[in-house]
Amino acid sequence: MVFASPPRPGSFLAAVVDALELGPPVVISPSLSGMYSLPFLTAPGSQLPGFVPVAPICTDKINAANYASVKTPALIVYGDQDPMGQTSFEHLKQLPNHRVLIMKGAGHPCYLDKPEEWHTGLLDFLQGLQ
Repeated sequence: MVFASPPRPGSFLAAVVDALELGPPVVISPSLSGMYSLPFLTAPGSQLPGFVPVAPICTDKINAANYASVKTPALIVYGDQDPMGQTSFEHLKQLPNHRVLIMKGAGHPCYLDKPEEWHTGLLDFLQGLQ
């Protein structure tokens, strides 16, 4: 039996977006999804209207030049009780067009710990994209 090799993470997400025919999406990327969203964000020609990383993994896999080349507005979100959030922020702050939402008293799933603050911050960011 022969198995096809799995698509690269950035290519996989691009294929999903193309298949859904929704146009360029704002990508909200919590935790593990960073392994897909970050290569998609930094791919040549990527033109997302917005990107919302929520303490994603794999931020150390992207080099500074690739972060610096991203034109997409980003809202970097993490809970102040989440060590992974601070670690990912150290890399993501290299995105040239970013804002930061640090959710006080929230852990890794900060959007679950502080849903009202999450929704308010997200809607404010999305409305600013229009």
